[in-house]
Amino acid sequence: MHELSIAEAIVEHADGLARADGASTVSAVRVRVGELSGVVPDALDFAFEVAREGTSLAGARLVVEQVTAVAYCGPCGEEFAVGMPPFFWCPRCDRPSRELRCGRELEITGIDAGPDGPT
Repeated sequence: MHELSIAEAIVEHADGLARADGASTVSAVRVRVGELSGVVPDALDFAFEVAREGTSLAGARLVVEQVTAVAYCGPCGEEFAVGMPPFFWCPRCDRPSRELRCGRELEITGIDAGPDGPT
């Protein structure tokens, strides 16, 4: 389960950002997870609960924003959701798309400090 190593990296990075901001605890970490990132949000949430123990994030929750994978068709200008499993064929002009606009994200978008630190 690679989500555990991802969760550990999230905890480590969030802890560092919080400490740099003068906070000793974190109440929430917000992340964006793309549909095609290879990360299962439920597994990441479970792994986060394990990884946060004994850290400044021990009471923190993980807030996951799921990002739908969207492709762009150059010939006709259509943007369309590719779905799962992904299908990169344009529904408007019936041609294959070569450009993925979003859906691979895996990023921390925000950290909420605990009650004793800055917000």
